[in-house]
Amino acid sequence: MKLQFYIRFYTEFGQSLWISGNIDELGNDDTANALLMEYLDHEFWNARVEINKKGLPKNGIRYKYFLKTKEGELVSEWGHDRTIDVSRKDLSEIDVVDTWNHAGEYENSFFTAPFNKVLLKQPLPKNKTKAAKDYTHVFKVKAPLLKKHEAVCLLGNCEALHNWSTSEPVILSKDGDWWIAKLNMSGNNLPASYKYGVFNTKENSFVRYETGDNRLVYDSGERSKATILHDGFIHLPNDTWKGAGVAIPVFSLRSKNSFGVGEFADIKLLVDWANETNLKLIQILPINDTIATNSWMDSYPYAAISAFALHPLYINLAKVAGKKYVDKVSALKKKQKQLNDLPVMDYEEVIRFKLAMLKELYEVMGNDCFESEDYKEFYGGNKHWLEPYAAFCFFRDKYKTTHVEEWKTNGDYKKEEVDRLFSGKFASKKDVLFYCFVQYHLHLQLKEAADYAHKKGIVLKGDIPIGIYRHGCDAWVAPGLYNMDAQAGAPPDDFTAVGQNWEFPTYNWKQMQQDGFSWWKQRFEQMSGYFDAFRIDHILGFFRIWSIPSNAVQGIMGRFVPCLPVHFVEFGENGIWFDDRRFCKPFINEVILHEVFGDMAGTVRSEFLLPNESGGYDLQADFATQRQVESYFAGLPSSDLNEKLKLGLYDLISNVIFFEQEGSRGQEFHFRISMEKTLSFKYLIPHIQHKLKELYVNYFFRRQDDFWKKEAMQKLPFLKNATNMLICGEDLGMVPHCVPEVMKQLGILSLEIPRMPKDLNKEFSYPNDAPYMSVITSSTHDMSTIRGWWEENREKTQHFYNHVLGQWGDAPYFCESWINRAVVMQHLYSPAMWSIFQLQDILGMSEILRREKPHEERINNPAISKHYWQYRMHISLEELIKQEEFNKELSEYVANSGR
Repeated sequence: MKLQFYIRFYTEFGQSLWISGNIDELGNDDTANALLMEYLDHEFWNARVEINKKGLPKNGIRYKYFLKTKEGELVSEWGHDRTIDVSRKDLSEIDVVDTWNHAGEYENSFFTAPFNKVLLKQPLPKNKTKAAKDYTHVFKVKAPLLKKHEAVCLLGNCEALHNWSTSEPVILSKDGDWWIAKLNMSGNNLPASYKYGVFNTKENSFVRYETGDNRLVYDSGERSKATILHDGFIHLPNDTWKGAGVAIPVFSLRSKNSFGVGEFADIKLLVDWANETNLKLIQILPINDTIATNSWMDSYPYAAISAFALHPLYINLAKVAGKKYVDKVSALKKKQKQLNDLPVMDYEEVIRFKLAMLKELYEVMGNDCFESEDYKEFYGGNKHWLEPYAAFCFFRDKYKTTHVEEWKTNGDYKKEEVDRLFSGKFASKKDVLFYCFVQYHLHLQLKEAADYAHKKGIVLKGDIPIGIYRHGCDAWVAPGLYNMDAQAGAPPDDFTAVGQNWEFPTYNWKQMQQDGFSWWKQRFEQMSGYFDAFRIDHILGFFRIWSIPSNAVQGIMGRFVPCLPVHFVEFGENGIWFDDRRFCKPFINEVILHEVFGDMAGTVRSEFLLPNESGGYDLQADFATQRQVESYFAGLPSSDLNEKLKLGLYDLISNVIFFEQEGSRGQEFHFRISMEKTLSFKYLIPHIQHKLKELYVNYFFRRQDDFWKKEAMQKLPFLKNATNMLICGEDLGMVPHCVPEVMKQLGILSLEIPRMPKDLNKEFSYPNDAPYMSVITSSTHDMSTIRGWWEENREKTQHFYNHVLGQWGDAPYFCESWINRAVVMQHLYSPAMWSIFQLQDILGMSEILRREKPHEERINNPAISKHYWQYRMHISLEELIKQEEFNKELSEYVANSGR
């Protein structure tokens, strides 16, 4: 059989198109063996192959196209659903006419999990049109945004296409994501013009034609030949679907049955409320196990000891116990009420009591649990992470630390030793299986909540942190996947003048790429069992990560990695006399000492510094790094004086212009961020300042862009291809110019926050200017709520009141409910696909339901490195569901906005 492939694609000089598929002639899905296509004309590329029908895949030939750029990179079209049915024995040739599927097409979003599984799921309309067995043409098109009872129809200027009859058009049948019609067009006058349309099968009425020019179909010629037309997407409005959602961490939920913290079981109540108020999505923070120190510091949800394991914090004890052992849990009723009555979460008490009760239940329930078929299925499907995690927890509890270098045994992960723990020969097996028991019940409870949400038409959106915990199971099992000598963080911003140090190791992307990003694929696969969409925390890290050396404490000591450095010769080329000591060592003189330390300058000079030959000072060897300074002051009594000394020494250490590239032998350098704010820069002559500014702008805002784009395109397309969840990127901060382009190209939704405009020349962005492929929100967990922000900066509030809300006069000092409502309404009417609000911002619309003190609504403050994450709703979900007047009003707001 002959196969001829034609694809519409406009290439530039130096580009080429390739085709890969699941047969020998198309390289067996190995892109290295893909078939090179031929340039046919300005509209089409073509490829021809002859195949042997024997031994072909049962489900047909599957294939896809690739573009090879001028630089030699392969860019894949989106999707895995191009197929050719070769089951007809009488066919000797098949021509396939395709349309390239660009990943960034809006329509592709509507074939992701939240839409396919829940939001756009509907019964197939009835179809009386029968497929011709001796077809000469197959028409295939996608139409994701049809309404109930609507089907795609086909009309054209020949008899087979019913001569443009809108009363009796050809009705297509649904097959997977495609609408298909198989027609015998022999004897028709071809070529013919045609269009797709929409037909209401219940009312038996034509709804509309697609927009755009007519399409053309050509004669197949021979009787033993068929033509397949993959026509891409029907030409209908593709930005009409909009939804609204609510964001809240699980630990912040409050119900009458929870145990001092929100639980997976409480999500069902939140679903009930969302269903009443027309909200279609629930967004939560990471829910992975963070138990590392057994203290309140484990409340930080982004420091998970496992990227896979769920946190026992969220388990509902009564559901684990069931009717048989409910009395054991009932004994904790008094403690449960005490913890549930607290305005915030007492993390240490909650987790202590939950773990103790889980161990009691395990003693009486463990054996029966392990014998169940459901558990065996869960264990088998998750063994790759479950066993190492359980072993890690066993050693953590045995040695009272997650710092594996302090363990007496098993500090280095060895699979065979973990296997021994699970063998029946060792007494430790029972202890290790406890953690599997807990994970199984967490899985059941979260799955139950997710399934319940889907039945109610609500989707769940999870959160993937950018990093992993340095002292966690992932780093223990595969330390080579991470740069353990580096720390991830963020450069200075509006939150923190000295940047952020998250202390996570950075990813070793080259190592991850060697096995096709299998760790990420496993992570996505496990998440997709519960979530329909997810937020990539700090998506900028896939372009470049802010990497801080291990000897530094503050984020300001970091730089972007990877990054094109400033080469030594560039200084001369730009008229700068390079002085290694002056530019790369902390610049310290008498004036700076008094400016930083005031009356303590003499103490600092004598205890921490040494005079140098330049008339200034160097730090003593014992205080040359921030970690050394941190260690020194950790051994002293805590006082305001010592804290001032410590922070002042940090400032001295960071008072540099450049960091030398390690291993470059003095040839390559990186600018310290916020160079102009350093005292070192202040004391340079104006000529050098001007030249350094020009080079600084080139370094951060020009030379890196293409480089960072290539870095992202080596990772993000593979990761997006590994899941059908809807991907939303958190693209805030110092955003390279290439980021919006890449996200648009890949169909990844951006995050828009009007008070954090991406145009640095604007004070605010306007909700009405948000792109369709985005999530717009009024605040996030890292920010103050609408009400809290309103009171932070009177000048900004006034500008917002007059220019964004369009109000005259002086802004009210407090954020009254009508103001809060106006902000929410602006977001609801935004063009963005999703408007998602923190629950606090929604309740802020009601003078009755809002919390009394706005500053108590904030979940996290990034400026506080050791923040206690303990915010909880001030009213219960049961009480919220009873607020009929408010809920009805909110439901109408959402519905009237078209969401």
